[in-house]
This record gives sequence, structure tokens and C-alpha cells, in this order.
Amino acid sequence: MIRVPDIKISIDQEKTDMKATIFKKLRIREEDLIDYTIYKESIDARRKDRVEFVYTVDVEVKNQDKLLKRTKDKKIILTPDMNYKFVDRGKVKLEQPPVIIGTGPAGLFAGLILAQMGYNPILLERGKDVDHRTKDIQEFWRKGDLNPESNVQFGEGGAGTFSDGKLTTQIKDIRCRKILEELVKAGAPPEIMYVSKPHVGTDILRDVVKNIRQEIIELGGTVLFGKKVTDFIIQDGAIKGVVINGKNTIETEAVLLAIGHSARDTFEMLYKNKVEIHQKPFSIGVRIEHPQSLIDKSQYGDYANHPRLGAADYKIAHHCANQRSAYTFCMCPGGQVVAAASENGGVVTNGMSEHARDKINANSALLVGVDLQDFESEHPLAGMYFQRKWEQRAFEAGGGNYRAPAQLVKDFLKNQPSKELGIVRPSYTPGVVLTDLRQCLPGFVVNTMKEAIVALDRKLHGFQMGDAVMTAIETRSSSPIRIKRNEDYQSNLKGLYPCGEGAGYAGGIISAAVDGIKVAEAIAGKYNL
Repeated sequence: MIRVPDIKISIDQEKTDMKATIFKKLRIREEDLIDYTIYKESIDARRKDRVEFVYTVDVEVKNQDKLLKRTKDKKIILTPDMNYKFVDRGKVKLEQPPVIIGTGPAGLFAGLILAQMGYNPILLERGKDVDHRTKDIQEFWRKGDLNPESNVQFGEGGAGTFSDGKLTTQIKDIRCRKILEELVKAGAPPEIMYVSKPHVGTDILRDVVKNIRQEIIELGGTVLFGKKVTDFIIQDGAIKGVVINGKNTIETEAVLLAIGHSARDTFEMLYKNKVEIHQKPFSIGVRIEHPQSLIDKSQYGDYANHPRLGAADYKIAHHCANQRSAYTFCMCPGGQVVAAASENGGVVTNGMSEHARDKINANSALLVGVDLQDFESEHPLAGMYFQRKWEQRAFEAGGGNYRAPAQLVKDFLKNQPSKELGIVRPSYTPGVVLTDLRQCLPGFVVNTMKEAIVALDRKLHGFQMGDAVMTAIETRSSSPIRIKRNEDYQSNLKGLYPCGEGAGYAGGIISAAVDGIKVAEAIAGKYNL
């Protein structure tokens, strides 16, 4: 097939209308076209009076080689081979199946690849399966009853299961397409294969992760819930097995560590076992909520509410005079702010959208970078302790019952506590307490956000809306550590393969899944059952 980019059609045209542009670009007649498929779809809304869809398509035509030779458009190329290829198996005998700790994107996709290759992996998840996990989370949101082992951070599917299910990534890797194909196979919307900003939505994602789990099991893998790895069995600097819940053991010499960014007790266990850990920068801040209609109007102008556009999103940043940056992250159109705590006595916020993105508010993290010098300690886990400190401050500011401290933008900019809400009604449950966010945010974060809010309004009109609500605190944007690994993906503890977001090598569903696959390939490339 031939890949043809830059095919534009207006927002009011049908997708089939792109055929005319294909004929023109390739200089072919209608009878020369055999078939075509969409490879990529994006929206060009730079001109608010003319919103267009832009496509890249893979086209099957008669006399393909002849056409490629005569075309003068260097952007028209032969469609690359996008099929995922399994690595060659290694030669070292693996006496016991590999063990995967964690069932977030890294763990699930590592398990899927190893299962597809016949390695019968054992996946251990400290939390519950997604159905029971959902019940625990809803109970927490209704009543403030936190289960430290079953929450937005821990359980089947990882933290991404209760998010927007964004599948955007900056990395270019053939494994990305493999991941999208498997997600569609497991029930994700087919359009994630080609839209420029694909998302699944938390409502659909819950069934998707169950279906991936079922495939792993059908292929010979094992998935166990309520199994927290509390220690390793180590001999001569090499891993020989894992200890579960402080008592049971599983023998293995290959452990894939996909624990996510919030497994703080596991971080401490790794440190105790002298696994090499380094501090890593991350970001903290708040969730900021605006009316979705304001975002739609700002991004799409008169085309706001057009049925083909859906809820608008944004991604903006500002470099401040204090040499720090503030930026929006994990924006959830038509979504809600959620309680994402995983430890008693701490408040954590995150954002979530269902597939329809049809809630009244838009929300995004508004974050400020935290550097290593901000930790005030050289301890490898200092970043984790820094996160915990400010989560506990937010818990106290919210009244000590998992309500979140919140403040209106107009009051935040004036350094005065909020007394009453305006037109934006916060979506966070169990609820918010209006206050002064300076109680639970570092001073440099407050100062950076104040400058950034004003500046970002010039990039997204309405961002500085006075009644917009800021809900604290978001601390889990990424892992506060990086677990060192060598060129074959092993840590200094032989047989331990750190991967994904918790190990400090990914930032999102797709990049975490890609890293999990890379580590699975490293294990398969070394061992054979």
C-alpha cells in the first residue's frame, strides 16, 4: 500500500469525500483505486472560522510501483511494515515461570507478550480485580472509607484504569501499534487506531483490562489478586523468588517489577534489599476545573458543540520568571476530579473521564516541577517523603476526612481564602472544603502557579476565569524514584527487571506498556522454558 498524508476535508464533509483528494494527489482515476484505510486523523482548529480534519491514509492502487516512481511528492511513500514481531527465544533454561509484580499497563502487556510466547507468566497484584476494586473506590468516594490495598492507585489495570484512558504518547515505537491492536481486540473503540488523541474512557477501560487478563489466562498465564510482594528471596546477589503477604513464597529467577508510582511500601522494601534507587524529579500542583463549554468555545470558536468534534481539550505551559515551569497535564474533557489517595491520612487528586466525555466540567492538573534540591535530603526516597508531607497537609486542610481543600482562582490570585463557590461546581467526591491553598502547597508552587495562570489565559482564553476551582493536591504525576537498570534491563539485583512508571521509565499508559513489552522481550531473549 501507499501512504498518502495531508488529505484535508472540512468539518461538514463526510469521510468518504476524501476520495476526491486521493484521486487528485495520486493523479489516478477512480477505477485505479482498490481500497484505502485511515492511518491517522487529526483536527486543525488553528483558524476558528475554518476547522478541518486532516488525514493520512494507506491506499491500495493498481500499478503501485509505477505510481511511486512517477510521483513528485516525496511525502507519498510505501506504507511501512507495522506488524509486531516477537523476539527470538533465548537459550538459558528458565526453571520456573517468570513472575510479574503489578497489573498496570507495564505488567499487563509484559504478561500478555510472555503469555503469547508460551512463558506462562505469573502476575501478582496487591489489589483486587477491577470489579471488586470499583466497588471499593465508589465506597471511598461516597463515604471516605479508604481501603489502602484497593483504590485508584492499586488494583487490576493500575492507576490508568480510573483516568481518562489517554493513549497519547511522544514516543515513536512499533510496539505502540501492537498495544493499540490488543486494546481494540479487548474491546476498546476501533478509532483509537487512527485518531491523533486516542482515549478509551474509564467506563470501557475496566472491561478491556478484564479481557486482557482473560487472554493471559487462556494462554497459560496465572493472574492472582490480593498478593502483595513483601520481600525477595536472594542468594549470591541474585533473585530466587518472592515472598507474598509476608508468608507464602514463589520460586523464580526472573522477576519483572511493574509496581506503579505509588507503591511506597515496596519502594522501602527495595531500598532495604539494597536495590539501587535514585531520586527523580516530578511535579505537584492542583486540579483546575472550568466549564467544558468555556473550553469548547476557546478552542473551536463558532464550531463549539459541533457533533463531530466532541469535548475540546488543551495542553499548555508557561516558563516563569523564577526559572520554574508550570504546565497542564492529563487534561480530562467532560470529566471529574477524583479522590486518588492510597495512604491513610493523605489527600490525593486525579482526573477521570468516561468515553463520552459528557460531564459539565473540564479538569486538568496544573503542575509545577519539583527538583531534587527541593527534597532537602539526599535519601533515595526523599521525593516520596516530600509527596507524603504535602498530601498530609492537604488532608489536614480539608478537615481530616478525605475532603479536599479547594480555592477559586480569583481568590488564589489575591492570596485570600475562598468563602463561597461561583458558577463552577467542583466534581470531587467526597467533597471539598473552601480554604487558602497556601496551607498545603509549597511556596514556590504557589508563586509559579499564580504567574502561570495569568500567562496561560493568553494561550487559552478563559483559563483565568475567576470562578474556576482549584482542588488540591495532585502529587502522583510520576514516580519520585528511578530504579537503575543496565542494558539488559536488570537492576543491580540479578534477575530483577524494573519497568514502567513506578521504576521511573515511563509516563502514561502507552509508554508504560511499551516499557513492559521491552522488558518482557529482554526476558524472552535470554531465557527459554
